Amino acid sequence: MNEIARLKWQCRRGTKELDLMLKQYLETGYLHADEGEKALFVELLKLEDDELMGVLMGDIEVAEKMKVLVGKIRMFA
Repeated sequence: MNEIARLKWQCRRGTKELDLMLKQYLETGYLHADEGEKALFVELLKLEDDELMGVLMGDIEVAEKMKVLVGKIRMFA
């Protein structure tokens, strides 16, 4: 399984909102991201669904290094 296919599988979550946000970023922003941003996205995908939803909706504060990525994911959604 190649990297994009593996990430696409990991982007499939329990809610339609998460699925759409993550898939949109993967298909657009991820392809043009530098290696650091790609690594942060992989790290973000390790979060549980409820925590990930909180992060992407702005209910949970994230580390400074993650804020730019979260903003991009919101923008692509």
